[in-house]
Amino acid sequence: MPRRRPPRAGALADLPPLQIMRQIALLQAGWYAAGGAMILFTSLVAGRTFSAELVLSWRSVRGDTTVGWTLGLCWLLDSLVVVILLLLLVARSKLVLDFVLTLHLLHLLVTSLYARALPASWLWWGLQACSVGLMVALGVWACRWRELRPVSLGRGKGRGRDGAGEYEMVGAGEEGVGV
Repeated sequence: MPRRRPPRAGALADLPPLQIMRQIALLQAGWYAAGGAMILFTSLVAGRTFSAELVLSWRSVRGDTTVGWTLGLCWLLDSLVVVILLLLLVARSKLVLDFVLTLHLLHLLVTSLYARALPASWLWWGLQACSVGLMVALGVWACRWRELRPVSLGRGKGRGRDGAGEYEMVGAGEEGVGV
């Protein structure tokens, strides 16, 4: 019987499928909750009636009406909110692209099923491309910032910056110091 190579340390523990699906569901819910709240607010301020059409249909995002441009701005601002969710839920820079593309693919499916047609608006496609670019760039930056923060290994009782206590650096060429 041939020997199987043991799995890489942490391979299954790092990304279990149920956790990934939970993260995707939370990101998608956060995407629609934040976007819906912004669109609800702007529609109430503009004196228009709020409907699911504004959130779920690609036909509302048009370049010839003020409502279409406002919806586009709301979706771009929603991308900024989702960057925070990416930082909190995903927290790994190499996974940001996968989660962002999955989020937008599911959004494409939802809007296509709701409108019963693939999006035909160039503004909608451009908005999705800008949203993906914004979310990936800021999401990777934020996750890398979090990954690269210094790790405190001590109890923090020392007076030095690294927690190792107080110490003094002595040059190698000074008198009385053996080299």
